[in-house]
Amino acid sequence: VECLNAGKHVFVEKPLALNREELDDILAAYNGSKTLTVGFNRRFSPHMQKVKQVVGSAQMNVIATMNAGNIPANSWVHDMKVGGGRIIGEACHYIDLITFLTGSKVKAVCMNAMGVNPQSNTDNASILLQYENGSTGVINYFANGSKAYQKERIEVYAQERTLVTDNFCVTEGFGTSGFSKLKTNTDKGHAAQFKLLAERVKNGGGALIPFDEIVNTTLAGLAAVESLMKREWVEV
Repeated sequence: VECLNAGKHVFVEKPLALNREELDDILAAYNGSKTLTVGFNRRFSPHMQKVKQVVGSAQMNVIATMNAGNIPANSWVHDMKVGGGRIIGEACHYIDLITFLTGSKVKAVCMNAMGVNPQSNTDNASILLQYENGSTGVINYFANGSKAYQKERIEVYAQERTLVTDNFCVTEGFGTSGFSKLKTNTDKGHAAQFKLLAERVKNGGGALIPFDEIVNTTLAGLAAVESLMKREWVEV
């Protein structure tokens, strides 16, 4: 907020805000004269760029699974006032990614979590996303899996085509004419995002990620936790 008020270009590591009050402060300070970018790097991965190129703007189903690994319960990450919990603080990566792939914004959210009485800072949950254009997203964020298994997997289903990305190293296409496989070293898009960001700051140009999408992603993450507590769908 201080940087925005000072008229600076701003880069914020995810998430943009931990609660609605922080988001409102940012919205009040942002006037669009400078860019505000959040570290949602995965949309800039060559794997996601290729998937987007192949599926285009079709309605789609996206399943994103994060085998996140356990973090001790006393870690700051789980403190809702400091780290925001792993859903708000980390699963937002996948909300942004699915928004990029679908080319739409989240309309409503429903989250269910493991346990008889899950808490707001759960890190074993499934999030169902309803998009404005009819696409759907499922985010499985699990901390109770094996570290021997891959950490990230994205599956996209659209128009009798399926694309699967494992750990941002390999993307395979099934039923995708002209594309079968992309293989790289692990590339989650960090370098590409910062390269583009530096170019925009030096030379001008629009925001890397539309500001309304960043806000929508932030609201969707907050809505996910609200949904868990209310045990119902929450509109964004």
